[in-house]
Amino acid sequence: MTNTIHVLNGDAIIPIFRKSEIKGEVVIWREMFCEGPIVEQVASDDFWKNRYAFFENKFGVDKLEYFDKTIKEILPLRDLAIYHEVVLWFEYDLFCQVNLIAVCSFLLQNYRKDVTYYLVCTGKVKGKLNWNSLSDFSSDEYIVLYKNRVKLTKNNLLFAEQAWKLYVQNNYKDLADFNFNKAGKFNYLQGAINQHLKRFSQENGLNEIENKILQIVASQELTSEKIVQKLLFWQNKNTVYGFGDLQYFMYLKGLNKYCLIKDGKYYLNEIGKRKLITNGLK
Repeated sequence: MTNTIHVLNGDAIIPIFRKSEIKGEVVIWREMFCEGPIVEQVASDDFWKNRYAFFENKFGVDKLEYFDKTIKEILPLRDLAIYHEVVLWFEYDLFCQVNLIAVCSFLLQNYRKDVTYYLVCTGKVKGKLNWNSLSDFSSDEYIVLYKNRVKLTKNNLLFAEQAWKLYVQNNYKDLADFNFNKAGKFNYLQGAINQHLKRFSQENGLNEIENKILQIVASQELTSEKIVQKLLFWQNKNTVYGFGDLQYFMYLKGLNKYCLIKDGKYYLNEIGKRKLITNGLK
């Protein structure tokens, strides 16, 4: 019997996966490398040191909690001697795609010829208009997804590592010039990187997300929760960021110098109004 380890992109899909009765061990990749400091060598001491500090400072997650939920969880991937198959379960959006290329880079550090690597990546489905995340599929459909998994060769992993290094270096021109489609196995990576490029500063010094927040604040008197709800709605209709509410609260907090808060509701201050006008977003 093939001994398989599945790397799932988050906790939300565990019930569906378990119900599918697909055989194998499961680990959860609980990170969001699309935010915060990163270095090229995934899982190095410097890498984890930066991630510890980021989660502690931004979200109040202490080191022990981070270790238990993130580092300890993926330790089985360091030594795959008892496995014959690794299956990566990820999605189309920027959040997932950055994690995916990081996982591939991590797997390459301990690459084994006797292990077969596979990818299940959801996004566009024939006959469906909307983007589809893993949570949009039933347990029966998971069996089909697994049967249709895509084999990743060592060259594919090397390509993903190259993409990861480019993402870490975060040079706009290098990212814009590189063909993220050329490997043929990572169908959604180019779209995710195109979305990431919109996080670089625009004419008024703010990126797409920051400008959208100022638009929302200027248009209505809203609490932070309502602003984030609007951001999530905008995201789902117009982007492939795939961010969660915690990330958008973080972006909103980063714009405090452009806002006033009165009775729990946000308003643009004079600096914020000038930023909004500079970018032509009235």
